[in-house]
Amino acid sequence: MKLYVFTSLLLITTLLGQSKFDFFPNELNIQPFNANALEPKLGFLLQTGKNELRLDIGNTREIFHYKIKANRTLSFGADLFTFTKLRGENEFHFPVDAIDYLFGINFGYKSVDEDYTYGLRFRLSHISAHFVDGHYDNPTTSWKEGRYPRVYSREFIEFFPFIQIDGFRSYLGFTHLLHVVPKSIGKQIYQMGMEYYFSNFNFLNITPFIAFDFKLFKIEKYEGSNTINGGIKFGKINGAGFSIMINYFNGKSIHGEYYDHNEKYTSIAFNLDF
Repeated sequence: MKLYVFTSLLLITTLLGQSKFDFFPNELNIQPFNANALEPKLGFLLQTGKNELRLDIGNTREIFHYKIKANRTLSFGADLFTFTKLRGENEFHFPVDAIDYLFGINFGYKSVDEDYTYGLRFRLSHISAHFVDGHYDNPTTSWKEGRYPRVYSREFIEFFPFIQIDGFRSYLGFTHLLHVVPKSIGKQIYQMGMEYYFSNFNFLNITPFIAFDFKLFKIEKYEGSNTINGGIKFGKINGAGFSIMINYFNGKSIHGEYYDHNEKYTSIAFNLDF
């Protein structure tokens, strides 16, 4: 019995060692889309003219890559991140108003050809949203702005096909909500976006970029939201680095407790890129 177990383990180890699998690779198969709100980020946005900021703490980790061919890769991974609404106060205090949690799994396919790259990302995820103690006004013992906690959660699948030519990448997005609370939210979200890294202006691994995302969704009626980012990235264009950017947003809040609240703001953003 011991010999059988040992032989089986040796055979599995040998096959994996000779296979096309790469477990826990260092590089992501598909980089996060710059202007898309629901991406893993490590950074924050400081709204101009307002005493508000957003803190993003998240990660995506790919468990394995599988080489179909030398230029074609399948990937499987997991996502886990939060995006948090805060406000600034004296003495460097930042009360937390609301927080959203996302976790799920992702699959990717990417083909790298001589002149262009194309692929598809699929995700299955869950989001839940909550008010935190910073939304409660202790002196008046009431919830700020008369906004009481409410149940917000959704499970969804999404498809993001994309194509990339040099520093330009464009994508389409389709999201279907498998389950959502409240029920007034429509179950389909349509999306498109693009980003361009000016590789011709790269200097000492510093690259300017611009990105745009448009999302069409239904909350009782169809509405749209727009995000525009512009800035510079320190590091690899298609890899890890650090970005400083100006962010413009116009649409419904990305925070679930404010899902029906219109927002329009410009912010200065800092982000550690995966």
